[in-house]
Amino acid sequence: MKDIIGFDAQAIDALTADKLAQSGSDKWSRYPGCVGAFIAEMDFGLAPCIQRAIDRAVQGCALGYIPTPWKRHVAKACADWQRLRYGWNVDPEQVRVVPDVVEAFEIFLREIVGHGNRVIVPTPAYMPFLSLPRLYDVELVEIPMLRVDGRNAGCTTGCGDGRADGDWLFDFDAIEAAFRDGCRAFVLCNPHNPIGKVYTTDEMLRLSALCERYNVRVFSDEIHAPFVFDDHRHVPFAAINEMTARQAFTATSASKSFNIPGTKCAQVILTNPDDVRMWTDRCEWSEHQTATIGAIASTAAYEEGGLWFDEVLKYVKRNAELVDERMRRDFPGVGYVKPQGTYIAWLDFNGLGIADPAAYFLEHAGVALTDGRECGAVGAGCVRMNFAMPHPLLERCLDQMRDALAADGLLPAGAMAPTALASAGLTRADMRDAA
Repeated sequence: MKDIIGFDAQAIDALTADKLAQSGSDKWSRYPGCVGAFIAEMDFGLAPCIQRAIDRAVQGCALGYIPTPWKRHVAKACADWQRLRYGWNVDPEQVRVVPDVVEAFEIFLREIVGHGNRVIVPTPAYMPFLSLPRLYDVELVEIPMLRVDGRNAGCTTGCGDGRADGDWLFDFDAIEAAFRDGCRAFVLCNPHNPIGKVYTTDEMLRLSALCERYNVRVFSDEIHAPFVFDDHRHVPFAAINEMTARQAFTATSASKSFNIPGTKCAQVILTNPDDVRMWTDRCEWSEHQTATIGAIASTAAYEEGGLWFDEVLKYVKRNAELVDERMRRDFPGVGYVKPQGTYIAWLDFNGLGIADPAAYFLEHAGVALTDGRECGAVGAGCVRMNFAMPHPLLERCLDQMRDALAADGLLPAGAMAPTALASAGLTRADMRDAA
């Protein structure tokens, strides 16, 4: 089967950090000798169908500015993917190409929100959602998500009790208060980077009802849509009903699920007629900035890559299960909720008194993570961890993090003992060098 589909889990397991660094990946070369768990990329290679499509494009010198036929190919392929994967019947005429989801968000800020206005971003959030609004003179309104579980109903990210069950919920009272105060834009990230939340239809309908009451538009980032685990299901916000379709400005891409972000081709799905007119009048330049090679790669991914991605998802689920198991067993006192989707985990070290865990683990464990403060004010004492890496490297990553905490006496009594390296009396620097 692997010969047909082109996904070889054993070959991925055999990859080392050195081999990944040799590819030139920023994820593995920015911090030499460290485990790269910060940039949201996968380390699972390229689907053969994409490789073939790119090879044909290069051989045919198809590297000029993006032509209209390739825009249409992408639009149809994206629409078909939405229909087959999520049951959403999208008209290809509603699909426009842009270089990436960040560009789509910039268009939303510039053309729909407008300078001097405000946008709500539930936090912790994908970093550009917090940094870009000020570039367009848009005020950012951070509203922390609520972390809830059996013991800490209503607590936020600072629970720090180490429990893996529970969920994240919108603070609807705070959201409505901001709407009532004049905010007219909202960012929905589903599945939610970096907390791994997959929103239910009921949650989105409640949000939509508030948006309708206060005339609010929704930027719906659905780039992680294919990464959904267990019994959870991705429901496109715009696909729920006519009201959500009118409210939505949807951005998606094959870049996460097929690991082709550098090819620069994402899609905006316009389900509000006013947005179609706005796009024609003022936004078609963004289409011109999209890469032809990205359109070719994305079309191949959507049309031919489904079986390859299904194997990727199995591998990502296996990694998610490892993270869940190890967080429950080896990291008591660390706040964590099991992700429902994405390939990202949100880890809260406030309970251990570590003010800057990203710097701590880079120095003491040789693990590069995203500083949670880049994801919003609620991210102090937290990190974002990408677990879409070879399974043995993920085990090494978690081992090194646990050993660093154990060496500093930061794990409560009863936590699993450090690895043999630490038990042998070696220092943290020795452990890092030995890795």
